[in-house]
Amino acid sequence: MKYAIIEHGGKQYKAIEGESIDVDLISDEPGKKVTIDSVLLIVDGENVEIGSPTIKNAKVKAEVVKHGKGPKIVVFKYRPRQRYRVKSGHRQKYTKLLVESIERKK
Repeated sequence: MKYAIIEHGGKQYKAIEGESIDVDLISDEPGKKVTIDSVLLIVDGENVEIGSPTIKNAKVKAEVVKHGKGPKIVVFKYRPRQRYRVKSGHRQKYTKLLVESIERKK
């Protein structure tokens, strides 16, 4: 099983070839190919390669599948005995990427 740990938008994701991952919103439209260059780790069976901090000449190629929103989070601020109540919500926007290949040039 070949997979890589990538960094995108300040967060780390496990990218497995042929599977999809949800990352923070990317402005590219569905169907467009994207390349992620910040690869932190590559595992290919018994071979493990760790970057310091990233692996040079390594990239993950993916295709934008769709854009969506995550579940709604309710934020409720409350102060007792002061009649202070504020209710608001948030839905994080994300992009679903289909990981096509993990490449490493030596």
